[in-house]
Amino acid sequence: MDHVGTTGPSRDLLPVTGAWQPGDPVGQRRFVDIAAHHPFAVESGAMLRRVDLAYETWGTLAPDASNAVLVCHAWTGDSHAAGRAGPGHGAPGWWDDLIGPGKAIDTERWFVVCANVLGGCQGSTGPASPHPDDGRPYGSRFPVVTIRDMVRAQVRLMDHLGVRRWHAVIGGSMGGMQVLEWAITFPERVASIVPIATCLQATAQQIAWGAIGRRAIRLDPRWRGGDYYDAPPGEGPWEGLAIARQVAQVTFRSDNSFTERFGRELAEVGEYGDTFDLWQRFEVERYLDYHGEKLVRRFDANSYLVIGKAMDLHDVARGRGSLEAAMRRIHVPSLSIGISSDMLYPAYQQQRIHELLTQQGVPSRYHEIHSPHGHDAFLINHDQIVEPIARFLDHVPLG
Repeated sequence: MDHVGTTGPSRDLLPVTGAWQPGDPVGQRRFVDIAAHHPFAVESGAMLRRVDLAYETWGTLAPDASNAVLVCHAWTGDSHAAGRAGPGHGAPGWWDDLIGPGKAIDTERWFVVCANVLGGCQGSTGPASPHPDDGRPYGSRFPVVTIRDMVRAQVRLMDHLGVRRWHAVIGGSMGGMQVLEWAITFPERVASIVPIATCLQATAQQIAWGAIGRRAIRLDPRWRGGDYYDAPPGEGPWEGLAIARQVAQVTFRSDNSFTERFGRELAEVGEYGDTFDLWQRFEVERYLDYHGEKLVRRFDANSYLVIGKAMDLHDVARGRGSLEAAMRRIHVPSLSIGISSDMLYPAYQQQRIHELLTQQGVPSRYHEIHSPHGHDAFLINHDQIVEPIARFLDHVPLG
């Protein structure tokens, strides 16, 4: 892996982990220990004695708590769904165009909540968090968690906030997986759902993409079996994490978007002018290098592994007899949103959600984003989802 990033900044400038740590600027985060009164058990059988969830809220909760909306983030997202960049937040909210006064998810009407998932690295308990036994990062000791575990943790946050029932649960990609688990596992606590660019069960190809990324991190000698947090700057598993992100980035965009933006242009002139060099990069390679390094600076390699595994384990039918039996637990209005050019979670998967709900008489609508941008279109083409989401929220009865 010695060639990765050699044309970019020196590796001694790259952090061992991009995780938020106690003592870092808090920003707009709030925290709650959801295991303060009793341990939190995860599906893999482990017990967590302390589980902090970092979360943010926008708007005001109504006296009867009927206007609460939960927004669930994707793989490398966090609780900062809306708001400016600033201390504690390296970038504006990932859905800032949708959440706020007068926007699709109008914070003058809705009380909006977004929590960093269990296993994450931006304030919620994850592999980079201190273990209660010795104060050292969990590292390799952190258990496998599932999407259901993430949702069950959010239930305790919900109780902490005094919310009896979400008016809506909304999310894209991994966020959409959480949306579906909310409606199936806790149907009485959800009034409507908006799953976006997601699936009912991870497919073999989706698992395959995730497996390649995990292998890249595992083979990085600086990963050290997951216990790398005491390494000096530049000696963390940045190469493996960067490669994993580059693989994922390819699946987040479409062939057309790459072709139109980069073509076959070379980014660098060869050492001897017009001759070719083995490590001479194309423009698309430079783009991938940029995104790999960007993630290294704000994320944690172990969290990337843990969350990616949770996505691959996602299957709403697990332990519920069949897919149809699981979906029969959903009885609330749904707006499923697909993306025409999505190669990672193809539109047929969201259409399937819509079809299963319609077959059992549940009010359901399917909306498709027509975009050349691929899977990331739900984070880019906001103009195509503002109106459908706003109208859907308006038509779901309060209560």
